[in-house]
Amino acid sequence: MTPRVGVITDSLACLTKELVEQYGIRIVPLSFYFRDKVYKDWVDITPSEAYELFLKNPESWYSTAPSPTEFLEAFHEVSNRTKNILCVTISSKLSTTYDVAQVAKGQAEAELPGTSIEVLDSRTTTAAEGFVALAAAQAAAEGKNLAEVTKAAEEMREKVTFVALLDTVRYVYRSGRIPKIAARAGSILDIRPIFTISSGVVRTVGIVRSKEHGVERLLKRMRDKVGQNPVHVAVMHAYAPDEAERLKERVSTEFNCAELWLTEFSPLMGYTTGTGTLGLAFYSGD
Repeated sequence: MTPRVGVITDSLACLTKELVEQYGIRIVPLSFYFRDKVYKDWVDITPSEAYELFLKNPESWYSTAPSPTEFLEAFHEVSNRTKNILCVTISSKLSTTYDVAQVAKGQAEAELPGTSIEVLDSRTTTAAEGFVALAAAQAAAEGKNLAEVTKAAEEMREKVTFVALLDTVRYVYRSGRIPKIAARAGSILDIRPIFTISSGVVRTVGIVRSKEHGVERLLKRMRDKVGQNPVHVAVMHAYAPDEAERLKERVSTEFNCAELWLTEFSPLMGYTTGTGTLGLAFYSGD
C-alpha cells in the first residue's frame, strides 16, 4: 500500500541508503564546491570521497546555499505518488535550507493544485534530523494522514538529542562563530570541543584534551539521559570509520539498544568540523 504522505528531507540528515530505501524517503542533496566543481552531497560523491578532497586542499572546499530548484524537483517527484508531503529540514538557525524549502513549497503548490505540503524545521541536524524524518516516514508507513505524520515528527523533534566530539577546532572559524586566529590557537593547544544543539543552535557543552576522554564524555551524556531504558542510536563519524565502529560496539555493549546504526557525517558539516569528528544521535523509547 502506498503511504498517504510522502516524506522529504535534506542530505544533512545523514540517513543511510538502507533506511532511505526502506521508508521511501526522498533526499534533497545539498552541494559543495571543490576547485570550482560542484558536487551533490551523497549523490555525485560519497562522504568519504568528499573528505579526501577536503584533506587535499581545505581552502579550495566551499559549501554553497541550497537552491529552491532541488526542493521543487523533489515536491514534483513525490507528488506523483501522493498528494500529501512533509519536508523536514535542518535547523533554520543553522542554514537557509528551511527558507529555501518554503520558497519551493510556494512554487510547488501553485504548480501542483490539490497537493498539500508542510515544511518542518527539525531544529537540529545530522542523524538527529534523520530521526525526525524517520518518525514521519514510519507514521506514514502506518497509513497516517499529513497532520498525524507532522505530529509524529514534531514529537520526535522534542526528544531526540545530538552530541558530537570534534577532533580539531582548526576549521570552526568557517561557521562564523569564532575568529580564525582563535581556531588556530585552539588547534595548537589540542583542544577538542564537545557540542550539542539546543533550540536549533549549536552549543558547546565541554572541552577535552584527548579523544579517549571525549568519547567517555559522549557516552556519559547519553547514559545520564537514557540510563538503561531502551534507546535508539545513530553513531556518526567524519572520515573515522574505525573509531566509529569501536564507538558503536561500546554503545551496543553498554546500552539497551532498540535500534543502532552507523552513518557518516555529511561533508557539508565537515566544512566546519574537519575530519575525525564522532557523534551520537539518540532518543529513549520502545
